[in-house]
Amino acid sequence: MCGNGYVDADGRCTGCGHGPANARDHVERELGGVAAVSDVGLRHHRNEDAFAIDVVTLPDGQPAVVAVVCDGVSSSTRPDEASAAAAETARDFLRGALPHGVSGPQAMHDALLSAGNAVAALAHGTEPEPGRNSPACTIVSAVTVGPTLTVGWIGDSRAYWVPEEPGAAAARLTEDDSWAAQMVAAGLLTEAEAMADHRAHAITAWLGADAQEIDPHTASFKPDRPGVVVVCTDGLWNYAETGQQMARLVSEHARQAPLAAARQLVRHAIDSGGHDNVTVAVIPFPPAAPR
Repeated sequence: MCGNGYVDADGRCTGCGHGPANARDHVERELGGVAAVSDVGLRHHRNEDAFAIDVVTLPDGQPAVVAVVCDGVSSSTRPDEASAAAAETARDFLRGALPHGVSGPQAMHDALLSAGNAVAALAHGTEPEPGRNSPACTIVSAVTVGPTLTVGWIGDSRAYWVPEEPGAAAARLTEDDSWAAQMVAAGLLTEAEAMADHRAHAITAWLGADAQEIDPHTASFKPDRPGVVVVCTDGLWNYAETGQQMARLVSEHARQAPLAAARQLVRHAIDSGGHDNVTVAVIPFPPAAPR
């Protein structure tokens, strides 16, 4: 691609008309209750993000909707493989655990641990590239079951809640494992000051053989109105950090057309500069009943 446009719905660059050079440069997928889009952006030579989505039916007939988004650590060896392994492993774990009655928070916690083991395994028998660490990535995941939304994360990929009702309060559901977040939590800097520092995006937790003991974050919510969950890498939230900023970008028809909403969010990131890979999953809430 020429770098002067964005990838359209047909997978072609709007600047030069060429398709992506790599199958992962632009990926889209939609299931009954979730959609996701990933794009290489305008500045990177490969897409080190990955996602995995699924919808499974629980024993009582309810749908469980799963979205996992991962961001490869660029300073590590094979970050694209790390993100893919983490996303697929976490998705597969959730797909197996939830229909057997494991609660959302427990399934999420164990899924992130399983993803961490999968990424760490990539380092076995392989020397890191010169000047790079072992394969590594961040992870964020969301699961909706009935009235409950559960999120889990390690690193600085994020999840947001965006109500369908215009003007209703949107919210960021995750807290970054990053230098900036640590400075703000310690009361040493304001969020604006921390984010302006060149160390702001340095992550303090990740998946990989070089990571310290993995301690997954999980949180559960029971939204009191319809809306969507946005799960994304920093390739998007760099251009919309707060819940309200994200809400202004989400289509009013996102619940009815999650793929179109995900495409729109990716397009915003690319039109804003596309400095990083960008990946977005959109989950309508509450989940639709299985057909």
